Amino acid sequence: MQDTTMVRNVALIGHGNSGKTSLAEAMLYTAGKINRLGKVDDGSASMDFDEEEISRTISISTSFNNYRWKKHDVYLIDTPGEDSFFNETIFAAHICDSALFAIGAVAGVRGQTKKFADLIADNSVPSVIVITNMDRERADFAQTVEQIKDQLPLRAVPVFQPIGAEDQFNGIVDLIANTAYLFDDTGKGGLKETGVPDDLADEVAVQRESLMESIAETDEELIEKFLEEGELSREEMVAGLKKAVLAGEISPVCPVSSTLNKGTAAVLDLINDYLPSPAECQPRQGIKPGSDEPLTCAPVADAPFAGLVFKTMADPYAGRLTIFRVFSGTLSGESFYNANKKCQERFGHLFLIEGKEQRPVDSAGPGMIVAVAKLKETTTGDTLCNSDNQIILPAPDPLAPVITYAVSAKKGEEEKLFGSISKMLDEDLSLKMSRQQQTGETLVSGMSQVHLEVVGNRIKKKFGVEMELSLPKIPYMETIRGSAKAQGRHKKQSGGRGQFGDCWIEISPIPGEKFEFVDQIVGGVIPQQYRPAVEKGIIEAMERGVLAGYPVTDVKVVLYDGSYHTVDSSEMAFKIAGSLGFKKAAPEAGLVLLEPIMNIVITVHKDSVGDVMGDLNSRRGKVMGMDSSPKGEIITAQVPMAESQTYANELTSMTGGLGSFSIEFSHYEEVPAQIAEKVVAARNAEQS
Repeated sequence: MQDTTMVRNVALIGHGNSGKTSLAEAMLYTAGKINRLGKVDDGSASMDFDEEEISRTISISTSFNNYRWKKHDVYLIDTPGEDSFFNETIFAAHICDSALFAIGAVAGVRGQTKKFADLIADNSVPSVIVITNMDRERADFAQTVEQIKDQLPLRAVPVFQPIGAEDQFNGIVDLIANTAYLFDDTGKGGLKETGVPDDLADEVAVQRESLMESIAETDEELIEKFLEEGELSREEMVAGLKKAVLAGEISPVCPVSSTLNKGTAAVLDLINDYLPSPAECQPRQGIKPGSDEPLTCAPVADAPFAGLVFKTMADPYAGRLTIFRVFSGTLSGESFYNANKKCQERFGHLFLIEGKEQRPVDSAGPGMIVAVAKLKETTTGDTLCNSDNQIILPAPDPLAPVITYAVSAKKGEEEKLFGSISKMLDEDLSLKMSRQQQTGETLVSGMSQVHLEVVGNRIKKKFGVEMELSLPKIPYMETIRGSAKAQGRHKKQSGGRGQFGDCWIEISPIPGEKFEFVDQIVGGVIPQQYRPAVEKGIIEAMERGVLAGYPVTDVKVVLYDGSYHTVDSSEMAFKIAGSLGFKKAAPEAGLVLLEPIMNIVITVHKDSVGDVMGDLNSRRGKVMGMDSSPKGEIITAQVPMAESQTYANELTSMTGGLGSFSIEFSHYEEVPAQIAEKVVAARNAEQS
């Protein structure tokens, strides 16, 4: 049975191009897990193996691997750094015990860096900060550390000091041991112990004292000793730092060059020494199914098994791959119980995912990330457990999509396309598919245009069908502003039995009520059996529209008079009469065009508020309110759907990727006359 205290479960988190995947490659190579140092830029990285990731040189999906270092088993989760795929990072942060937070020594803290730092802080994830790209031109370790201290909610405290930078990045100083190490030239990550360089001695002394003080401030006994003696022993520093990291009070900082594999061994040691094992983490809390009774997931191997599914992958050959984190107990055998779906699930093999490969294992204990294939009912967010020890663990809510496109396929391939999208929905919770009844379009919604393009490319490669994207048609509606009366008369005689239907109707607006039909016929001027046909004809005329072919809504129709013929009248004749009557009355009642209005909630940095407000005005938006929060300024507004279809792209450009928003349908409003004329003209041209 695996010793849980020797297990580490670590997510690599950071904004795009911060060097996460390169760091993972260097760690795996130094630990001897892979036999060559892969590179993201040339597509040889073992953790970015998807064709889309290779072509775009970014991580799109969470990827996994593991290694063994100094008797510790470490499970790595490499997360995407792009906003379009932030949902993946949210789920990874939820299930991991700790994080490596990658920040580039050249780019430093960017706007998006705060988003990832907030994720770590909000989830109370113990973390180590790795300053990457130390070999690059303009790399500045000290400046990057200061930016972190000034701008992020993590308390960055260097435990290693770099020796040199850029092409002179030659080693590191361990501030706790007060020992220097030079990198070997083999690229295998080795370290050679040496004395602290004379030109760094004063700086190292200052940084070491600062480290002691930072550690002492997190513990009453240590601060007393430090104030009295001005010194902490190495043992006290190690124990104090480990305790502070677990509590989220300190994030140790280490400099590396991942592509040259310099400093990676120090990162591996930091993970072993200071990041917690599952046994040291706060046990996960769940509830008993069907109640609010709290239950605790004990992170020990001999406890009842419990795990949380946090990712699902669609594979055209292996089928659906379900990936989950074990929180308690040991999983072995051929089945487990899904507490959310209330069913037993059988599986064939248990796998460890190692890049694009899968390695079978016999069992999995606390902290391990494993996968099974071809489960029938299980989806992301489900809790797996034993049927006689049921528990439901909390799962994060996926981000709501913010951009929507209409999708289509080549003739004859529609069914294959929609089936492929359905499979992708299992894999990507921030992807949604819906049907717009009015326009007849199938819609897909996601986090950005790039997100949907990636989904389309994956569908083409995995399932051999092309997904074409286009802006959705706006589901305009028509309504009336006043009342009007009209006769609908249908008379046709062409030999034999004729057709006759005659009705008088009055129409008036009923905002928000869609449609009401009132039968006020008295005296039998229209027989009872023909009156429903009048209503049916009116409904069909409303569905087809009068002004521009859009459905008419919010209308009350009163049938109050008419006449019939004993021989020639029929249901069809009165249906046509009802339709004709409505088409005559509607223009006289003042037909207008309605458009869907969306509620939008935008969160931006205060520096971008002016630009965002001005942009909303240009989109015919109405600002409903503004508030401040720790995440930024929150603007609540209403914007026409026609003006917000590509807002995700424009907000990113306006705010440098720092703005976020949510959007949902609110109501319909009348389209301004000048714009309505253009919409009606375009619609009539389209239909002619």
